[in-house]
Amino acid sequence: MFEESMKTNHAALARKNEQMIDRWLYFTSEKSALDEKTRCMAVLAALLGCQGMDEFERMVPVALDCGVSPVEIQEIVYQATAYLGMGRVAPFYTLLDRIFDARSIQIEDDRQTTMLETRLRQGNDIQIAYFGPQMKNTWEKGGDRARVNEWLASNCFGDYYTRKGLTDSIREMITFCFIMAQGGCENQLRGHTNGNLNVGNSKSFLIAVIEACVPWIGYPRSLNAFAIVEEVCKGEEKK
Repeated sequence: MFEESMKTNHAALARKNEQMIDRWLYFTSEKSALDEKTRCMAVLAALLGCQGMDEFERMVPVALDCGVSPVEIQEIVYQATAYLGMGRVAPFYTLLDRIFDARSIQIEDDRQTTMLETRLRQGNDIQIAYFGPQMKNTWEKGGDRARVNEWLASNCFGDYYTRKGLTDSIREMITFCFIMAQGGCENQLRGHTNGNLNVGNSKSFLIAVIEACVPWIGYPRSLNAFAIVEEVCKGEEKK
């Protein structure tokens, strides 16, 4: 389904670029260790990270064809807000609304599970589960960045990671893709490589995710991600 849908949804791009798009499509058809659904979610997240809006529009139908639900796609866009900022993600909200309207796809807005009074504690609980007990109440010892540490718990984790619609392992995987694809955030990529390992996403899984994204984000950022995964996993082996 992936290869067929890719050809269909890139046909317009191929009309005046046939040789190059045919070769690129051949590249994207290389065998992946990921199932088609997971592969599509990784690619969508990477396209958000690198701001590939036109290609995101082409890949949403591919993702739907490969079993990614509208809710899952919307949650990928929503979570990108925490890692890319609304300044870069708002156009994707508008684009996705337009795609879903054209397909008569309606989604209930009912996946929030925290209240303003509980989001800090619930978000910090997730941070502790993903990254360890040292994350408890980090804002109390955050110095100049105490407020940002509190926002990380209440907003980034309390408003996004607590939502229904995606599993913990998929949320950490797409976060890895957001960070990898935007580049220049290597320290955060190290942290979320650890986060992925802690929620059960193995080194081999992360390598497969990087491989799946190479055709969309290019080699430099992909190779940086490979190096960081190798570095973090070697560090874990020495413990």
